[in-house]
Amino acid sequence: MKVLVLGSGLMGKEAARDLVQSSGVDRVTLADLDFERAASVCQSLTSEKLTPMRVDASDDIMLSEAMSKHDVVINALFYTFNETVAKKAVEVGVHSVDLGGHIGHATDRVLELHDAAYKAGVTLIPDLGVAPGMINILSGYGVSQLSSVEEIRLYVGGIPVRPEPPLEYNHVFSMEGVFDHYTDPSLIIRNWIKQEIPSLSEVETLHFERFGPLEAFHTAGGTSTLSYSYPHLKTLEYKTIRYPGHAEKFKLLVDLNLTRTDYEVDVRGKRVNPREVMLKVLEPIVDLGEKDDVVLLRVEVSGKKDGAYKTNTYEMTTFKDQEHNVTAMARATANTISVVAQMIGDGRIGTRGVYPPEQIVPGDLYMEEMAKRGVVIEER
Repeated sequence: MKVLVLGSGLMGKEAARDLVQSSGVDRVTLADLDFERAASVCQSLTSEKLTPMRVDASDDIMLSEAMSKHDVVINALFYTFNETVAKKAVEVGVHSVDLGGHIGHATDRVLELHDAAYKAGVTLIPDLGVAPGMINILSGYGVSQLSSVEEIRLYVGGIPVRPEPPLEYNHVFSMEGVFDHYTDPSLIIRNWIKQEIPSLSEVETLHFERFGPLEAFHTAGGTSTLSYSYPHLKTLEYKTIRYPGHAEKFKLLVDLNLTRTDYEVDVRGKRVNPREVMLKVLEPIVDLGEKDDVVLLRVEVSGKKDGAYKTNTYEMTTFKDQEHNVTAMARATANTISVVAQMIGDGRIGTRGVYPPEQIVPGDLYMEEMAKRGVVIEER
């Protein structure tokens, strides 16, 4: 199996680390616009299977040539490239997976390629991070264990092990993405009605072993494709986990128009977007650096089984890999996309077309593979 990883950032690097350690993978190409960065990452991973390559994803010919030489493509680029890479995968006839981006309907546009992908004989699976991604796979598995499903409740958070003021938060992926999730409306299903409600709302308290009390609140993008896969649910909700008080502090920033992309103010004769300023201000404050992080996840799938009401719960607490200095979020995310890419490449996922994770990834096999990598998901 030959795998192309687009993007040598943190997620691309860790996906490559897992791939080169897998016996079923023969060759891995790590591609980036910055060849020196890709080469440096390859050198740090010290594997004969791994080769760097310069690829400009906005260059149609260069992207085609790179993708066509591989069996599976892992797209670890920013989600604005998801549609471009997916279309190219269909065109050149290779399987492809991405880290998601339901914000701005990026995933919707990938799913629209289903018929073309089926005809091309390839499999595309978007949204393969943690949320969306892991929660989709676990939701799909939970649904498969029931006769009928009524409710899906999702809770996920990547947080520092030791929080520091003022926000008690350090970002483990793009702050641009965090702003989007906090600003855009959240899609939910309540009392069988699909609707949108404000993000950062309906804060509730919850506990995990070693952590609590914590807070959870609605954010955009988390329910992803689940509302399409299970349109007849009574309840579908996704909430982000943070330390207490975080939602209230960030809601103030939102209410002050400091997170909007379409808003400018005049400062000494110059038009300034406050969001861009806020991102720069927050950058040193929320940078994770060498701090320890943890990913907390809980998926609750409820419905009927053998005439009785039942709830299947899947829970994960994953810490930073101290040996390799890999964040908890990178472990959970990169291993997810690597595992699923390998399932496609080795035939364990053989259905062709474009599918969201909950419809096509075998949850039991997925949990087994993640456990081998030290990411343990408990089922009860």
